[in-house]
Amino acid sequence: MAEKEWFEEENFWLEYGPIMFDNAHWAEAAGVADAVCKIAGLSAGSSILDACCGPGRISVELALLGLNVTGVDIMQPFLDAAKETADDEGVHIDLIRADMRTFESPKKFDAACNLYTSFGYCSSIEEDLKILKSIAKSLKPNGFFIFEALGREVAVRNFIEGEWFERAGKTVLTEFSVEGAWEGLRSRWILIDNKTGKRIEHCFVQRLYSATELRNLMLECGFNSVEIYGGFDFSGYDQKAKTMVLVARG
Repeated sequence: MAEKEWFEEENFWLEYGPIMFDNAHWAEAAGVADAVCKIAGLSAGSSILDACCGPGRISVELALLGLNVTGVDIMQPFLDAAKETADDEGVHIDLIRADMRTFESPKKFDAACNLYTSFGYCSSIEEDLKILKSIAKSLKPNGFFIFEALGREVAVRNFIEGEWFERAGKTVLTEFSVEGAWEGLRSRWILIDNKTGKRIEHCFVQRLYSATELRNLMLECGFNSVEIYGGFDFSGYDQKAKTMVLVARG
């Protein structure tokens, strides 16, 4: 049996999930979901796949807009949290525990999304591309894929060697370094519980792609067109870009 990737370890997400999905990220979810609908021209009754949906931050908001949402994630605790939030909001989401590298959908979707820089963590480029191929195969002809990723250009511009902050009852220390010729970003996160003093740490590498590299790879993976933006508002991917958003058609 192949060794698990770090993102397949449940304990990691139980410890680090509250840090990564903080109140600020939850607060922006409604705006992101609305932007996804506008970009893809979705309306009530449209179907969408939320690939790597996490705790349902975007999935729930999409469902509140009347969409038929399918959320896929490899972590059961995230899916449980997504169901709890959906139940609290009075909406339904089809939640599937699966690895997006091998996910095969029996249905085709009007659109798909992969958001909040949840891409680039697999052990090889080939493994990363399996995710893109799976999503491409899940779309109806001419369906939209809205993809947010950490572009190499933005990572270079915003690079810092580390910082510290307090969140979710913990002091968080971070250290960052560059892998290779900006092929990846190595992150070391140290969490110290403010009550008990318990200390844990984790190190991981996110593979970095330039915007044009990723566009070309997506075309190779089965998408017919890919446009690059610096935000969900169709702003340019330039020196002012807040993030990297790619809009592809199946």
